[in-house]
Amino acid sequence: MTTNNTTPADDGRTPSTTTTTSGVPTASGAPISAATATLARSGDASALPAREPLRALPHAASRRRRRRWISVLKHVLLIAASVIMIYPLLWLVSSSFKPNDEIFRNLSLIPETVTFENYVNGWNDLQFPFSQFLFNSLLLSLGAIVGNLISCSLAAYAFARLRFVGRNIYFAIMLMTIMLPFQVVLVPQFTIFRELGWVNTFLPLLVPKLLATDAFFIFLMVQFIRALPKEIFEAAKIDGAGQLRSYAQITLPLMVPALATATIFTFIWTWGDFFAPLIYLRVPEMFPVSVALKGFIDAQSSSDFGSMFAMSVVSLVPLFIIFLVGQRYLIKGFATTGIK
Repeated sequence: MTTNNTTPADDGRTPSTTTTTSGVPTASGAPISAATATLARSGDASALPAREPLRALPHAASRRRRRRWISVLKHVLLIAASVIMIYPLLWLVSSSFKPNDEIFRNLSLIPETVTFENYVNGWNDLQFPFSQFLFNSLLLSLGAIVGNLISCSLAAYAFARLRFVGRNIYFAIMLMTIMLPFQVVLVPQFTIFRELGWVNTFLPLLVPKLLATDAFFIFLMVQFIRALPKEIFEAAKIDGAGQLRSYAQITLPLMVPALATATIFTFIWTWGDFFAPLIYLRVPEMFPVSVALKGFIDAQSSSDFGSMFAMSVVSLVPLFIIFLVGQRYLIKGFATTGIK
């Protein structure tokens, strides 16, 4: 076998090349067989000798094991935190089926004695049936939802689409009201409503919702409207649509995610509101659920905790329903965003 070797010069500018009798050079200088050189020239890679598979590096395998253990640890911590957060709700449901003498004696989630008397007594023990208080809460929640959706969407459309003097200043003032606690304006509002003769009615709880007083929902809808394509509003203007028609037929159908969010939060906040109804409502017949539950606790006589827990469970059912139904529409609204 004849081999020609070229030795690099002293200055290192001439590379080393080794040529075999087959005429195939090798960059590393290692000789290859004539059969391998022939297969390489023919391009038939499938006929080349199979290479030995590379073995996984030890540190790569340890890295995978470490990531797996970290993932398991994260899931364990999340499950533990979830159990801690949901335990009070589970204890509430469990205590609603326990007799009064067992509620604080047995903290287990499994009752020693299961009874349904708490639900029967809680429904009828107060001055009025508990259905009356559920109806009051439902009436207040629906009124607040309608008021917020109409007034806040109109205000948001004005801030997002209309041009008027002082718009940015008014928008900044509106945002500043978010930072005001409810207690700051409580006394002035109560004085105004008392002079109007609205105390002991639902008007102080519903009329402010019709005046776009929830700045958070206005801000949410403004940001959503500003993200809509301007071309659809320009096309509607060319077709002769005014501002009110653009609001009703273009903006509202595209604002389903924002409207669904406002509906869910308004219902939850109004249903669980305790302070405002306690201030403005004096007649037990008009109490919502949040205030009526206080009637089961008496500081001067015995308290019926079992009935209170049972009616608390009943009052939570509408919240779960509105959240599940509203969440479905919320996801649907996000999935269908864009030009319709």
